[in-house]
Amino acid sequence: MAKILLVEDNEMNRDMLSRRLERKGFEVIVAVNGQEGVDLALAQKPDLILMDMSLPVMDGWEATRQVKANAQTAAIPVIALTAHAMAQDREEAMAAGCDDFDTKPVELPRLLAKIEAFLAPG
Repeated sequence: MAKILLVEDNEMNRDMLSRRLERKGFEVIVAVNGQEGVDLALAQKPDLILMDMSLPVMDGWEATRQVKANAQTAAIPVIALTAHAMAQDREEAMAAGCDDFDTKPVELPRLLAKIEAFLAPG
C-alpha cells in the first residue's frame, strides 16, 4: 500500500481528499502546514507528497525546497496542489522542486492518474 503525505491546511479539502485516497487503497498521512509537512516527510518517508502551496507557518514552495534539499527525502515525488492555475504558478511550483502540478478544485481521476504514474514500478 502506497503512503501519501497530504499537506493541506483547509480542513474540508483535507478531509475530502484523504477519504477519497483511502478508498482507493492509499495510506494517507496528513500535515496542516508546511513545517509539519517537512517534518512528516522526514519521519514517515512517504511514497508521494501532495503539497498545497498556500500554507501557514511555511508555504508549500519553501516546504518543497526543504524536502528536495534533504538527501533522505529528495527522491519523493511532490505534486503541487493550488487554486492558482496560471502558467506562472506552475513554473514557480516546478522551480521549487515539485515534480508535477494539479489545480483545485481537485479532479480526482486526473490527480489519481498523476499519482499512479509516479508510483508505477519502473
